[in-house]
Amino acid sequence: MPATQSKDYYAILGVKKTASAEDIRKAFRKLARKYHPDVNPGDKKAEERFKEISEANDVLSDEKKRKIYDQLGFYSDQIDPAQAEAAARGGFGQAGRGGQQGVPFDFGGFDFSDFANQAGAGGRHQTSSSGSGWGGFRDIFSGIFSQGGHEQHGPQAGTDLEYQVPVDFWTAIRGGTARLQIQRQEVCPTCKGKASTGGSHTCPECHGSGQVTQMGGRMKFNIQCPQCGGTGKVENACPTCHGEGTVTRTEQVEFRIKPGTRDGQRIRLAGKGNAGVNGGPAGDLYLIIKAGTHPVFTRQGDDIHVTVPATVAEAALGAKIEVPTIDGRAQLKVPPGTQSGQKLRMRERGVPSSAHEGKRGDQIVTIEIMVPRVQDERSKEILREFAKLNPDDPRATMWAKV
Repeated sequence: MPATQSKDYYAILGVKKTASAEDIRKAFRKLARKYHPDVNPGDKKAEERFKEISEANDVLSDEKKRKIYDQLGFYSDQIDPAQAEAAARGGFGQAGRGGQQGVPFDFGGFDFSDFANQAGAGGRHQTSSSGSGWGGFRDIFSGIFSQGGHEQHGPQAGTDLEYQVPVDFWTAIRGGTARLQIQRQEVCPTCKGKASTGGSHTCPECHGSGQVTQMGGRMKFNIQCPQCGGTGKVENACPTCHGEGTVTRTEQVEFRIKPGTRDGQRIRLAGKGNAGVNGGPAGDLYLIIKAGTHPVFTRQGDDIHVTVPATVAEAALGAKIEVPTIDGRAQLKVPPGTQSGQKLRMRERGVPSSAHEGKRGDQIVTIEIMVPRVQDERSKEILREFAKLNPDDPRATMWAKV
């Protein structure tokens, strides 16, 4: 029966056993970028290396899994954390982690499968007083590895997808439809998501026995084969999806954009994500709107901001001027004495709200006074006369604060 040797997950990720969760996360991300299949297409060694570091990260990044691994020298989903801790207190696993401590007897080659099978059936061995210490080990480890039977693979929901969608300024305001090409996982048309095409062959991991030997220091235990779930048989993988149950497809998605959609707003398309496995529901597709800009209008939420030039006479005397809005031209009343940079509000001239039907934002108009270039003598004389009639120093307030 093949033996599954303990793997040094810390060495695989290149970190110390005292590494923090952040150190493990950084180490995994660095290695994942290097060995990811997308970066190394067709490279089987890189693919195996990626699976190896993913396995190590799966255990060490999970606090409970890591604790079991540190206690026993290996990890299995079948291990009860409480019993693993009891085993560690009894000295198990230390030899496998450093070879200094550990059980003072050599249990190499000892087969615990009888204990595991009997514990699973509810049986107990009777021990004499001279073997009472050994009975404690039997009780601990039979509970750890007694979970037999075929591993159940129920329906699994598909993962969500997220795409950023550029939308022009006017479409975001007025609404409309848009199209986007995406890549998503769909149910395999050959096996209908079952990942196999019928028939089975002997499991290559356990060679049909349904069990593998897990090493832990100088001790080894027979556990259920993780590949076949203890059946000794694995189904023939579908040649189309290679046993994944899904295939990658490129698809054109058409979706509606509501009037007033904001930059950064998310649109959810239910069931348009990756397909589920074993009959599980598909994930969702999330579209992140990236709204375009405009050379005249600036949008802030549902408000529109625009800067409009005005003459000195219009600002000083007051006037009605024509200004642009997202609905076309409109009249704006400029009060007498308006200063350059002053903001005037046009109620409900902004963007329709996508969240509250019937509501609109405002348009904020910033007045920019344009000073004329005086060239003829008559105009200059008028301005000199105006200055004499209005001798106020516009800098007086500033000087008072100095």
